[in-house]
Amino acid sequence: MSDDTIRLVTIGRIVRRRWRLLTLLALVGALVGYGASMLFPPRYTTSASVLLPGTWEERELLTQTEVATSSVVVDRAATTLGWTGVSGNDLRKQVSAKATDGNIIKITGTAETPERAQRLSDQVAKEFVSYATRIAAESADPEAAQELAALQKSVEDTSRRISRLANAADPGQTVESVQTRTELEKLRTALREAINTLEQADPAEDQAKNMVVMGSAARPTGEAPPTRTQLIAGGAVLFFLCAVIAHLTAARMSRRLRGEQEIAAALGAALLGTVDVPVERRAQRPDGRGPRWLRRLLGVDVRWDLPAPQTSGDEASRRIRYRRVCSRLREQQPAPRRLLVVFPEGDESARRAAGQLAVEAGGDPLLRAVAVSVSRPMVPDREHESGALVVVTAGSWTAGELSGIAEACADAKHAVVGIVLAGPVRATRSADRPRRAAVPALAEFDGELDDATGVTG
Repeated sequence: MSDDTIRLVTIGRIVRRRWRLLTLLALVGALVGYGASMLFPPRYTTSASVLLPGTWEERELLTQTEVATSSVVVDRAATTLGWTGVSGNDLRKQVSAKATDGNIIKITGTAETPERAQRLSDQVAKEFVSYATRIAAESADPEAAQELAALQKSVEDTSRRISRLANAADPGQTVESVQTRTELEKLRTALREAINTLEQADPAEDQAKNMVVMGSAARPTGEAPPTRTQLIAGGAVLFFLCAVIAHLTAARMSRRLRGEQEIAAALGAALLGTVDVPVERRAQRPDGRGPRWLRRLLGVDVRWDLPAPQTSGDEASRRIRYRRVCSRLREQQPAPRRLLVVFPEGDESARRAAGQLAVEAGGDPLLRAVAVSVSRPMVPDREHESGALVVVTAGSWTAGELSGIAEACADAKHAVVGIVLAGPVRATRSADRPRRAAVPALAEFDGELDDATGVTG
């Protein structure tokens, strides 16, 4: 697993190099969202408000919301509406209620059309007010009402007697007369407060009778979420994100070796150097599964997890790198010897680097390039060669594949004398002219190499 940190630049590289595939997957997701919208018909939602005057506690408001969505209220609304094939159980799933600020119960109805949603909300609100009023009327106690009326009459008689006693008291301004009138006035005030408290002790009946529907529900002008547009957009975004996550997961699970030390450890040899290989865009298209035209159309024929090739110097600076590698080979092999240059089959950069090494070596040492299949590595048996030089591109092969090449060299009795990394680069415009002038000579040499030394691949 790769330990590279996932950064925005990584996601940007995915989008830039896989935009065709991501676009196709987003279109597929949009089609899936459209298909889902066909399975779920459009729904419309609206609300009707019922005002509860007076003072209500929170638990009382919650009780009223439960009453508004009770089976009795909804069944009555279903009977009044008379919709074919729609029962009270069906409507109960389409109706909800909640208490808002200001002692207002909002009753929400959902239906297939705006007209039905409006009628459903209005009818449930009317049935709720009617049922709540009926409950309040039935819960009232007639005997308690008669006793309260008798008590009010007694209090009024007592108040009149207190007034007569106050008038009959000594009209003088003595301390006793003033205290008497004060006590009588306190007694009358206490009686009035007591009767007011009794009248307000159970206000639910009057409050329920004063419930009012605050107008008709507004006819909805748009579908309730999720709408068809939301499903289509959601499907496109979901498929796009899944594709990006799949790319990131594949990159983190990739076992391709990129570090020089890891490649050297897998091949069991020392690194002699890194050479630059100017490549064109089509040269970076690896072989893969499926028709080539389809892979090219979707943009999957170019690896996204490799950084863009860096800009190289001129032809002379690149040839210096090759010469240094050849010089290190001569230091390891003092006497003129023959070496086998092994590169993985399908590694275009390594193939071109192997050919250029043979050109720069000039016969000292004499190099013979051979392409080896990584699935079934097979290296020619040792003839006149005294070792093998492995040329690979970093980030293209796993440790198992490189170990297989090293084992194939060992089976053919070729000791791996060194490793050369081929680094794809982008040539500058100033370097194009000398590179183009050298191409015919290199191509001519490659033809001679194929015939004389047996280059394969």
